[in-house]
Amino acid sequence: MSVPVALPSALAYGVADFAGGLATRRVPVVSVTAGAQAVGLLVLLPAMWLLPGGASLPAVGYGALAGVAGASGLLLYLKGLAVGPMGVVAPLSAVVGAGLPLVVGLVGGERLGPVTGLGLAVALAAIVLATAGTRDAVAVRGILLGLGAGVGFGMFFVGLDATPPGSGLWPLLAGRVVSVTLLVVLLLVTRVPILGSVAGASGLVVVSGVFDSLANVLFLLATRLGDLAVSAVLVSLYPVVVVVLARIVLGERLTVAQFAGAGLALTASVLLASS
Repeated sequence: MSVPVALPSALAYGVADFAGGLATRRVPVVSVTAGAQAVGLLVLLPAMWLLPGGASLPAVGYGALAGVAGASGLLLYLKGLAVGPMGVVAPLSAVVGAGLPLVVGLVGGERLGPVTGLGLAVALAAIVLATAGTRDAVAVRGILLGLGAGVGFGMFFVGLDATPPGSGLWPLLAGRVVSVTLLVVLLLVTRVPILGSVAGASGLVVVSGVFDSLANVLFLLATRLGDLAVSAVLVSLYPVVVVVLARIVLGERLTVAQFAGAGLALTASVLLASS
């Protein structure tokens, strides 16, 4: 039952990531992130009726914390896509984003299964290959930003997982309100124009924000309609969309080591999500 919803979620995540990363090559990353998050908030409001639930303190509190982590990860991620190879940054961020919740589970007493162990080993190999695949300092910086973004995404998933099951979309709404507020404050502090700064990439910012919120809603719906493991495996394929779009639109070419690292990262994402 969740497959028809989870697959479009992966596609939406990939389109949002690619559009946002492309926008940050034209305008400041803070402006792109704030704009996309604001657009996503507008999209999320009418979607609240899709998944009814109660607005409790745990739902709002954990949702807000998840929003802070997600916004932080998105800032790093979009900057990484702007300066590094998209075909490597995206898969690596997905690996870390999937692996961090597993680490949290292990600390909490969960046992490491053989599939999980294999996934972690493949993920480590992917990170080594991707980092060793280039001597360009800027590309390495992009890869490191992608790894940091994965930490933010992982904490986002951990925060959402801590919310009550009957909270509907309230955690997402709380997280989005907090993230937009923090990003606007950041714009004011850095004195970056809130509206004028995204004029050069307004279409990409809108696409990123709309598809990001759509992906979040679809993912939550998928977990309610079917098995979480199946939904997670399918949604973890979103970096494939980024890799394909980067190749078609930007003509991005990877070194042999980077290509191998990206492939291993995608494999690790599936293994970690299915464990």
